[in-house]
Amino acid sequence: MDFNLKLYILFLISFINYSIVFGQLQNTKIVFVIVDGISADVLEKIETPTLDTIAKKGGYTRAYVGGEKDGYSETPTISAVGYNSLLTGTWANKHNVWGNSIKDPNYNYWTVFRYAKENRPDLKTAIFSTWLDNRTKLIGEGLPQTNYLKLNYHFDGFELDTVNFPHDEDRLYIHKIDELVVDEAARYIQDESPDLSWVYLEYTDDMGHRYGDSEQFHNSIAIMDNQIGRIYKAMDYRRKEYGEDWQIFITTDHGRDKETGKGHGGQSDRERLTWIVTDADDINDYFKNGTPGIVDILPAMLRSLEISPEPNRAFEIDGVSITGPLSVSDLKANIQGKYLTLNWKNHNRDKKLKVYLSTENGFKNGIYDHYKLVKKVKGNTNSTKIDLDKYPSHFYKIVIEGKHNSINAWVMAK
Repeated sequence: MDFNLKLYILFLISFINYSIVFGQLQNTKIVFVIVDGISADVLEKIETPTLDTIAKKGGYTRAYVGGEKDGYSETPTISAVGYNSLLTGTWANKHNVWGNSIKDPNYNYWTVFRYAKENRPDLKTAIFSTWLDNRTKLIGEGLPQTNYLKLNYHFDGFELDTVNFPHDEDRLYIHKIDELVVDEAARYIQDESPDLSWVYLEYTDDMGHRYGDSEQFHNSIAIMDNQIGRIYKAMDYRRKEYGEDWQIFITTDHGRDKETGKGHGGQSDRERLTWIVTDADDINDYFKNGTPGIVDILPAMLRSLEISPEPNRAFEIDGVSITGPLSVSDLKANIQGKYLTLNWKNHNRDKKLKVYLSTENGFKNGIYDHYKLVKKVKGNTNSTKIDLDKYPSHFYKIVIEGKHNSINAWVMAK
């Protein structure tokens, strides 16, 4: 073999090996944590040194759950409903989880784990949770409807183990389970370095239900902060020892009722009032100065994982990313006479924005909808009108697409 050819082959092999290693080092790894049932007004009263440390690296914002109040996407402020809104980036009118019984999830709206496995099957995924249903029903592991999705690791279902965790009225068994879940999450993150992990902690909501706005509830939040600290310590270990890039997103699934703090499920301001903490260093103006929803976490995680959903799936996601550049957000649509009036917020002033319209909703049944490009508007505009005489229907799905993201809305004609 020619010497120069040998040299070239050796160089090529070295370059490929370097690229693989470098790629591994640069891969962003995601941990998202749902701590149950803490409204923002309560969290802001309690000393949370771990969350404060994380927020200094990225940010803290008030947020919301519950979809559009009094609108088509209004969503109960109930635990499993909130989890699935985060997992899918959609509200209940799409993902179809309306209560903790999780009767009939619509798996056509993919979870972050489905996006990961379909787009990057090399990613290592994990869940650490009290509730078994989070994996078996919400994520839908092993079901034909999720293409037999399989997580790489699970540590969950301990609420069913009444031998090691006998159920007591004070719900201390949930605290013990949360401790076990946190210890295993920290160990697995430190030893195995998963790419996408969900940690779910329940004890705070149990204390809220039992004691309402109380010292017991406040103490449970302090305990939670310590637990997050142990997980974050494991992430820092991976950063320091292996040069890995990690991000954490921490939020809650609902607030609490105004009267006692014991209940939730309705649409009062306090029940809808949540928060997000992250150490992401590229949080955007929407995060800093807007009011993000729980559905906005999914697009941020997909960005960090370098996953770009195909257009028909992207058009269904209700959230917009809280990290990186945005083109548009906050789409409002209503029918006035024969016109469909659209208003939105501009972020990047793209050269052009595309306005799409569909009168179908086959997506809920796994069928891609047909969208018609009805208009192109200048990037510095934030409103437009569409003559509906050209598109007669009782139902419309609208999408505005910019360079960096799309936003969508539904309208039902009266």
